[in-house]
Amino acid sequence: MNWSGGELKNLRAELAAFRRRLHAGAILIAVLVLLLLARLYDLQVRDHGHYASLAESNRTSLIPVAAPRGLIYDDKGKILADNYSAYTLEINPSKAGNLKRTLGEIGRLIEITPAHLRRFRELLAENRSFATVPLKSHLSDKEVAILAANLYRLPGVEVKARLFRNYPYGSEFSHSIGYIGRINDRELAALKREGRLDDYRGSEHIGKTGLELQYENLLHGKPGYEEMETDAYGRAVKVLGRVAPVPGDDLELNLDQGLQRIADQAFGDRKGALVAINPNNGAVLALVSRPGFDPNLFVDGIDPQTWEELLDSPGRPLVNRAAYSVYPPGSTIKPFLAIAALEMGVRTPSYTIFDPGWYSLPGSRHRFRDWKAGGHGVVDMHKAIVQSCDTYFYRVAVDMGMKRLDAYMPLFGFGAKTGIDLPGESAGLVPSPAWKERRFHRPWFPGETVISGIGQGYWQVTPLQLAVATAALANGGTIYKPELLKAVRKAGSRAWQPVAPVVVRHIPISAADLAVVRDAMMDVVKPGGTAPTAFAGVSYAVAAKTGTAQVTGVAQNARYDAGKLAIQYRDNALFIAFAPAEKPRIAVAVIVENGGEGGVAAAPIARKVLDYYLLGKKPPAGTTGKIHDALPHD
Repeated sequence: MNWSGGELKNLRAELAAFRRRLHAGAILIAVLVLLLLARLYDLQVRDHGHYASLAESNRTSLIPVAAPRGLIYDDKGKILADNYSAYTLEINPSKAGNLKRTLGEIGRLIEITPAHLRRFRELLAENRSFATVPLKSHLSDKEVAILAANLYRLPGVEVKARLFRNYPYGSEFSHSIGYIGRINDRELAALKREGRLDDYRGSEHIGKTGLELQYENLLHGKPGYEEMETDAYGRAVKVLGRVAPVPGDDLELNLDQGLQRIADQAFGDRKGALVAINPNNGAVLALVSRPGFDPNLFVDGIDPQTWEELLDSPGRPLVNRAAYSVYPPGSTIKPFLAIAALEMGVRTPSYTIFDPGWYSLPGSRHRFRDWKAGGHGVVDMHKAIVQSCDTYFYRVAVDMGMKRLDAYMPLFGFGAKTGIDLPGESAGLVPSPAWKERRFHRPWFPGETVISGIGQGYWQVTPLQLAVATAALANGGTIYKPELLKAVRKAGSRAWQPVAPVVVRHIPISAADLAVVRDAMMDVVKPGGTAPTAFAGVSYAVAAKTGTAQVTGVAQNARYDAGKLAIQYRDNALFIAFAPAEKPRIAVAVIVENGGEGGVAAAPIARKVLDYYLLGKKPPAGTTGKIHDALPHD
């Protein structure tokens, strides 16, 4: 049928086209469903383990647990360094969002001082691998409760229980035990180079000085881990599992806390150092450097003001005078020079000179003065040591010559590090023409040989070296490596593993020559010697030598007058001793900076130390005898 308006549509063709589109859509849907099923298979079957682990990691996290640091004891079991737990407020900057606003919110809850903020910013600026930065340590119980109630609105803020180091005896052991501090970038880089970074996961502190640095590998321990369930904010909800850390090893020292305290207090407000050694094995019984400092200040970061005060202090409390500072030995070198002269045949015990109070080199009018105006008269080796005759030892040095002196003095350990188990030890210096040419490109003058005979000029020794050398005189010529460490106890063990003494060398000294010098040193503390007052009434035999070393020069025709000099230019006072002289158990070296005469300033300190160690009691409050009993030198 035809319509005037146009042809009718072909319904059959349109129906066929619709069916084709329907089939194509069905195929497309089927393909999409198959792809979806395949992806679902990947997620649920083939990669199930991987995504299950990711999901678990979103729910849980592994938190490193720092190992407790090993404890340090003295030789009688007193704790010299231990640990205690305290709460710390810490912030994870990556989770805190607006850090300024977070700090403001915390400041409205608990007291946050400008010092806390300053230190926080300093730590934040240091590029370290630790997740959180401490804001305030040693929180009170009230502060912990307030923070715990508000942590839900403080993202990235955590309250953690941390272990802190404690040094109960403060400055007494500051230069021997040292201290720990927060790890800096240089130390972090060193740990990476050494492949030890994993050992410090969860740790923020490392040994900085003293034994804490020397035995860091023993004291540090191994970290553990806690598997924690976390909430949507990343905060710990509960512990799911734990691998306990391995504590560091404990150390037992040769140091005696009681002896250390006696020595430390004996200095009063004077600067100086003391080292006491067991001459039979090299054990360091006391090591004092005055003034000291409180190592507890450094554990959690010292504030800038206190740090500047320590750095700028004229007393230099951060310097270990016992092992690092060097001094001219003065007359304490004379017993060692006497041994050298006897062993080399330069002198015999009976050889005498006449001392007019000065010495001049042949062909020279310059006079090297003896400390005693008018001189000592006829002097043999015994008298020269007892009365510390400079003129005698001027001539010994000239007759021996610097070549032989330079060859023999190092046998006693002078001019080389002792090897003590402390970082930063100085080597000192035995002067010689070859050294001066290397150092200054100048020739050696004969007058420099003269003053080398009394421990002046270019001589440099540490109090530690003097103590080691004195111990060798005491034991007959054996140089031991000085040791602070006595024994080590591994974590979980009750047994101490002792440290064996180390013999560095045996000096070949004849018993007869040693007896000559030892007998003279025993008379140093008797009437007629240079230190009778300090040892008046002593109940044990002491072999000793006093020393006085110039800090500034004195003109040829002038006399030394300490009263007219500023204190920093006054002579240093030195003293060495061992006792009991017949069977020594302790050797001591003392220096009092700008103290004047060794017999007056340094010898009384040694007396207190020897009395305590040998008699087991504190010395009397005052000394007996009269000051004028002592010769006014050394």
